[in-house]
Amino acid sequence: MPIRFDHKPGLVVYVTAGDPTREATRAIAIAAIDAGADVIELGVPFSDPLGDGPVIQRAMERAVARKTSLADVLALARDIREARPDAGLIIFTYFNPILRYGLSRFADDAAAARADGVLVIDIVVEEAAEYLAEMDRVGLAPVFLVAPTSPDERLEAIATHSKGFIYAISRVGITGKQQSMTSDAAALVAGWLACAD
Repeated sequence: MPIRFDHKPGLVVYVTAGDPTREATRAIAIAAIDAGADVIELGVPFSDPLGDGPVIQRAMERAVARKTSLADVLALARDIREARPDAGLIIFTYFNPILRYGLSRFADDAAAARADGVLVIDIVVEEAAEYLAEMDRVGLAPVFLVAPTSPDERLEAIATHSKGFIYAISRVGITGKQQSMTSDAAALVAGWLACAD
């Protein structure tokens, strides 16, 4: 199912797969969907999550220690899709696990699991030609990140190549709890909307 928000806000929930267990991750994702989540971002455990804050880093450490693999995450995605066929489902990962798995194999298996798309946190649109070709080949939506520091040319390229939605980072730095939203967020969204018109 293509991800559609119909010009209204949607709730996107991130879950690190395999933390605390595969079964618990499935239960958490389904509970989130049943409580109103429009999209589940299913996080692939990675040993070096430099873009993430301490909460997600610790969750990934626990999942990696449990040997949760990309294949496990794709099987979990398939289970969630079977249980809740209408929910949006994004594989959220760093590029290294995909390279290790094999890009074409990953694209095939993510499509077979009926994921809607893939968000690769550390790939930039200017260097993503092969990745974009694979996503297009299997009909998966590539989701890119934009930041307050993204130049207009990058915003335009991301608006052109992203499908489903664009992940707008509201501030520079790692993810994590904050007391307030930066003023850059409004300017970022305004800039993206200008590129999308």
